[in-house]
Amino acid sequence: HSQQSTELFQLAGRISNAMQVAATAGNSDPFSKVKGLISDMIEKLMKEAGEEATHKAYCDKEYAETKQKLDELNHDIEKYTSKLDKTKSDSVTLKDEVAT
Repeated sequence: HSQQSTELFQLAGRISNAMQVAATAGNSDPFSKVKGLISDMIEKLMKEAGEEATHKAYCDKEYAETKQKLDELNHDIEKYTSKLDKTKSDSVTLKDEVAT
């Protein structure tokens, strides 16, 4: 937000300067330069918003893929842990049978 505040402060300075120049030059439309500055700032902000939206979409996609892969890996861990526990149980049972 501080960057936007700085940019708005700079825009206000340019507008003030443009109005002073227009007033001394006797320009019939002193706001034409101001309108141009405002239009330029709006275009810049729209471009930045588009870039941020694109970046957010990329991050959301990557996050979803990573979460899905993590869920799959956690499922595999649970499956193999269960198999390992069953194998250990079977081993104990077989050892008991051999011992008796």
